[in-house]
Amino acid sequence: MSTVDHNAGENRYEISVDGELAGFTAYRDHGAQRVFHHTEIGDAFGGRGLSTELVARALADTRDAGKRIVGVCPFVAAYLRKHPELAEYSDPATADVLQWLDTELD
Repeated sequence: MSTVDHNAGENRYEISVDGELAGFTAYRDHGAQRVFHHTEIGDAFGGRGLSTELVARALADTRDAGKRIVGVCPFVAAYLRKHPELAEYSDPATADVLQWLDTELD
């Protein structure tokens, strides 16, 4: 059984399987935007659809918190393209956002 938790102290959402950390999607908050920059699932947990479950829950939580979604991470960006119903809650990854993110992650 998998669970998704928001680990705000680490700026990420984590997915666990039977109590073991299986992966995460990391973000940084930029004003009203939550910028997702990296998603990772451990090799032992691949092929189970966990990244889709993780990102779906993280984006729903972000939307429910009133934040705008920005998908810099290729997986999150692809998820947003496949789910046009989230378009009204998302913003593009502009050059300004990417430049800001670079300074945040240094």
